[in-house]
Amino acid sequence: MRKIGQPQEHPNLLSPLTLAFIGDAVYELCARQRVLEEGNRPVNEMHQKTVALVKAQSQSQAFQRLEGVLTQEELAVYKRGRNANTTSSPKNAVLGDYRRATGVEALFGYLYLKGDLERIGELFELANQENETSN
Repeated sequence: MRKIGQPQEHPNLLSPLTLAFIGDAVYELCARQRVLEEGNRPVNEMHQKTVALVKAQSQSQAFQRLEGVLTQEELAVYKRGRNANTTSSPKNAVLGDYRRATGVEALFGYLYLKGDLERIGELFELANQENETSN
């Protein structure tokens, strides 16, 4: 079994939805850490703040802040995720937001499996800069 944070040899060979599967967890962990750093508070309040950061609409908006700083490789991974044919449909999101969010999750999954935790932190901070003042 691969240890947490240990790079995988060829993450680019995984399907974009597989990358999004792990990226969803990585992105949520980043969001939970951010909320925790804001200070101790009731768990339900922390949960609600986390949900606001990870919902499809927020991830779609986050991509708009990331688009200009992504490398060609990162942008290609994002596009693979965004364009992936999903069998599920968004429950509380517009389809475009849902697809962009899947792209963001695929990117975060790719970076995680690649072992680039520093880049994950950089992108998450940049993606959520606006949320610092609105939360």
